[in-house]
Amino acid sequence: MKLIASALLIGSAAAFAPAQTGKASTSLKAVDATKAIGVQTPLGFYDPFRIFGDDPTAVDDDKFARARYTELKHGRVAMLAVVGYLVTYAGVRFPGAENIPCGFAALNEIPGMVWAQMLATQFAMEMANGGLSMDGKDYAGTQEFAGDF
Repeated sequence: MKLIASALLIGSAAAFAPAQTGKASTSLKAVDATKAIGVQTPLGFYDPFRIFGDDPTAVDDDKFARARYTELKHGRVAMLAVVGYLVTYAGVRFPGAENIPCGFAALNEIPGMVWAQMLATQFAMEMANGGLSMDGKDYAGTQEFAGDF
């Protein structure tokens, strides 16, 4: 009877013990890109220039994460550019810039100090969000993945 009770006690304690994990090799971290978020029929994993190689099931994890971060960033910049173009075309201007035309004609009319302000703002946003690093991680470590702002 004592043997059964001790076996049950050990068995129930083993249920709460942490599972042992195997050691993973860090020489090549590959992901299956065909199962990534956003891969849908009819195209599937769309890589026409073979940037990730011939086998989409063995894509380098770091390269894939960098491409995803870059795509997110470029998409957000493109959306902001379209909104800015539409707002200025509608006639909304900052004070002191009422005489600047809209569209590409504004490139020749923008004063030098405005260009400097735009570049300084872009630099400040890059430093705050990605620190101009190639992996896109912030310095605070609050991002779950690169591009999570």
